[in-house]
Amino acid sequence: MKHLKIWLILALLSFTVSCGQQNRYIQYKVKPGETMSTIAEKLNMKTKDLLRLNPDFTETPKANSYIIVPENKYEFFRNQQVKNGVVIEEVDTNSLNNPQTDREKLIASLKEKFLIYEVKKGDTFYSLEKKFNVTRGELLLLNPELKDGLKENSILKIKEIIEESAIKKTTFRDEINTNSAIKVALLLPLRSDAFSYDSISPKEIFFKNGSLVNIATDFYLGAEIAVDSLRKSGVAIELNVFDTGARKSNRISSIISNQNLNSNDVIIGPLYSEEAQKVASEVNIPVVFPMYSANQSEFKNSNIIKAAPDKKIFKQALIDYVNDVFDQGNLILVGEPAATQAIKNELNIKNGTIRILTPQNGMVQKGRFLEILKPNTKNWVIIASNNEVIISDVVNSLISLPNDTKVNVFTFDKGSVYDKIDNLKLGKIGFTYVSEEFVDETSESSQSFTKLYQEKNNTLPSFYATKGFDITYDILVRLSSGKRLQATFREGATVRVDTKFEYKNNETFENEGVFILQINKDLSITKLR
Repeated sequence: MKHLKIWLILALLSFTVSCGQQNRYIQYKVKPGETMSTIAEKLNMKTKDLLRLNPDFTETPKANSYIIVPENKYEFFRNQQVKNGVVIEEVDTNSLNNPQTDREKLIASLKEKFLIYEVKKGDTFYSLEKKFNVTRGELLLLNPELKDGLKENSILKIKEIIEESAIKKTTFRDEINTNSAIKVALLLPLRSDAFSYDSISPKEIFFKNGSLVNIATDFYLGAEIAVDSLRKSGVAIELNVFDTGARKSNRISSIISNQNLNSNDVIIGPLYSEEAQKVASEVNIPVVFPMYSANQSEFKNSNIIKAAPDKKIFKQALIDYVNDVFDQGNLILVGEPAATQAIKNELNIKNGTIRILTPQNGMVQKGRFLEILKPNTKNWVIIASNNEVIISDVVNSLISLPNDTKVNVFTFDKGSVYDKIDNLKLGKIGFTYVSEEFVDETSESSQSFTKLYQEKNNTLPSFYATKGFDITYDILVRLSSGKRLQATFREGATVRVDTKFEYKNNETFENEGVFILQINKDLSITKLR
């Protein structure tokens, strides 16, 4: 009996040592042309076991990337190669004896795709759910090993990071030809006829007239900063400002008749859609229509450039985002039947369930959500309606759900109806929307523009002042490259202070540059795309 006990203890120790050796892993550097199958073959292991160790990699990992392999498997392969006189370089020799370096490499690799977290003493699933707004089920999907519970110092994947760099889009590079000379006409309804410019400057109009004059004046002040900045960079710019006056006045016809607008390289303005079409039909140079109008979809003049994205772009941008990112879970479309069905037809969801929730008697009750929301999984709700009652029902129904049921709410455009909803509520449901602007006050471009604007105008720039700068600067810096304006559009997109410009030729050139933004619980804004 005594000998039997000793034999069992020795066997247990051998098993423990063996397991300990098998559980040690190192980083293997993938060579060009290698696949998971060829690597597994050289290490004398099954491909499925190698893939299980590296769930973030496909059968064909990128050359020079690092994967995880069992140390004993690699050491056996390495020793065999050395015996045969082969020099190998798959692993940094320092990493074989430095587990911390391996851990740091693993963390760096994971950070490229995921928000990660190191489990600390005292952490619980509940504390992680509160900290990161994720459910236990969502954590388990990314970290199957959690079925055995949380382990201190282990590395968890919290959520996948979707970076803009992953979207295959080209970027226009600013290349200023300092010998460039640009002539630009700015057509704005400044309403100078209402004032005597002998005693008042354009910037003072802001305080003395209606909202449209405020918009025009702010736009002009922002455009001035753009022109000044490029002049300091060595670009000779002649800026001609024309006051288009009141709507339906004869001022625009007078400007067309009495001014040689074709002598300019580009025209920015007018602000009225019918005036923009009239100018475009009389000249053969680019006419930039700067502000969104519901009528801009009717523009047919090929020389009109629409700087503000059409609302149909907002819808398509969100659908593209969902198709790219939604990989599994529960997708719910809320709105009138025609709108929700149209969206469903454009969605390409391979894994997950799509459900449609239509209003009953003009309302969407919370109980109907509870019937279809799934605990411990990804629940995305897309609001396909501008109806104030429907939107209010959705938001109020989803801000107080069971702890194991999390939801993110999406819409195409954060219109004025959402201004009536407390942002704290929107932050609680991860409200995500499409926008033509993204304000990052910490960015270098934003801080530089704000400083210049304040120094010149003794006030902070408004939305329209920033638009004036962004549009004018983007158009003029493209022209300063010495290329035709339309040719630069084909070279790629740009991002200025808070505007993205991604022009596509659809009869006329129109900007399709928008952002996908999410409101967080702390009311900060995250750019998802």
